[in-house]
Amino acid sequence: MVLLFTLPVLIFLGLPPQVANGTNRIAIVVQSLSGAMGYRSKGVSSFPFNIYLGISSSFGAYIGAQIAIDIDGYIFNKVLAIIMVIIGVLILFRQKKLELELPERLEGKYLFWSILGFFVIGIYGGFINAGIGIVIMLFLNRLNHMSLVKTNATKVAVVFIYSTVALILFSYNDAVDWKMGIFMALGTSFGAWFASRWSVKKGDRVIRLAMLVTICIMAVKLWFFD
Repeated sequence: MVLLFTLPVLIFLGLPPQVANGTNRIAIVVQSLSGAMGYRSKGVSSFPFNIYLGISSSFGAYIGAQIAIDIDGYIFNKVLAIIMVIIGVLILFRQKKLELELPERLEGKYLFWSILGFFVIGIYGGFINAGIGIVIMLFLNRLNHMSLVKTNATKVAVVFIYSTVALILFSYNDAVDWKMGIFMALGTSFGAWFASRWSVKKGDRVIRLAMLVTICIMAVKLWFFD
């Protein structure tokens, strides 16, 4: 979720929206790879299901990233502001418990709908990726009846695959500031560690309130950003 905030911050720092979007992918790739390796080391995996979804979403991510590269920066900022408000509403009304005690559904028609659904998810992920984790977790938990642990493991694996494709396309179009992106990836990794400890002390309610206030401030600034 922290990467929802890094994209507008990069824009506020003066990067063109396309470059900010591409640069943000470095941190996404690094964090999702780290997460996937962490789950893998604990024996949590949905292979080959996650690979099928990764390939499908990669095709969508290519389309979405190309749209993000071609779109006018002014319009992109408006779209990002609207998306941030929507995500803020989802955070406000989200349910804590998504766990389902039902058998997994990863084959047959459920595999088909998952592949199709992740192609669409990939388009959004390639375009902006902000708040994609909420969508992926709801999709996998409700359609495929995956546990939250496996949902998270699948999410980070799929995001790593399609985000790598998007990053390559942004880089090919000279829309990545590698130096800033690498420093940001390191910074967000440290920040995530600090925030996780702080959230344990302060509780979920304080964290959600802080996120909502930050999202609203950034959305307003993006809407009026020149």
